[in-house]
Amino acid sequence: MAETVDDELWDEFHRVVNMTSRELEDWLRTRDAGEDDEALPDQAGTPTGREVLAVLGKRRGDLTGQDAHVMRRVVERVHRQRRDDLEPTAGQTPWRHRLMSLGHDPLKPAEPA
Repeated sequence: MAETVDDELWDEFHRVVNMTSRELEDWLRTRDAGEDDEALPDQAGTPTGREVLAVLGKRRGDLTGQDAHVMRRVVERVHRQRRDDLEPTAGQTPWRHRLMSLGHDPLKPAEPA
């Protein structure tokens, strides 16, 4: 069932998720590639990372209540770990990797408003 996602959530989600769906998909696969085995493509990455990827693959009118929940959760998590301006910031590798698994690369320049 489609749910209306307000402009504020839509815009903020797409501001904090600064990786393209392709970049995120590649990242999730890379993170799960092991020395001896590799996760199936649709099972690669964290559950939240896969949810973000699913949201990125949908049109706004096709979003569900669960998708809106994922969007809010990702926006909150990125803001807890970042400043509001989202300017490129170097940090510890595990910190960057956690954010990238949400679709946010802290080293990627912010898009102009």
